[in-house]
Amino acid sequence: AALQLDKITASGGKIFATSGKKADFHTTLKKCKEAGGSIATPSNEGENNAIRHLVKSFNTYAYLGIRESLTPSKFQLLNGTQLSYTNWHLNEPSGKGKEECVEMYADGTWNDKRCYWNRLIVCQF
Repeated sequence: AALQLDKITASGGKIFATSGKKADFHTTLKKCKEAGGSIATPSNEGENNAIRHLVKSFNTYAYLGIRESLTPSKFQLLNGTQLSYTNWHLNEPSGKGKEECVEMYADGTWNDKRCYWNRLIVCQF
């Protein structure tokens, strides 16, 4: 099969890829792990743009590897470390403890969201 370049992007040594399938947050974590990677987690603008390219090409949203901490409206990486880079949409995060996951919009900005919606599976390797 020919390599489908719209389904894979790279930035700063990280490769971001999607199968084009959708899943909830927990299934996304599982699928990325099974593929030998982890859920896409942008740590700078370049990586954010690489993920946005995939999200945009499928005209949908994707979960990121960011979770709300025990403090409402305070978000962190899945390993518990602080975010050094954020790209929140205007007036987000707004869930105040009700929306523990984070999705990326087609414009690359972030929104806090409940974890049970089906979003594009984007993994990093």
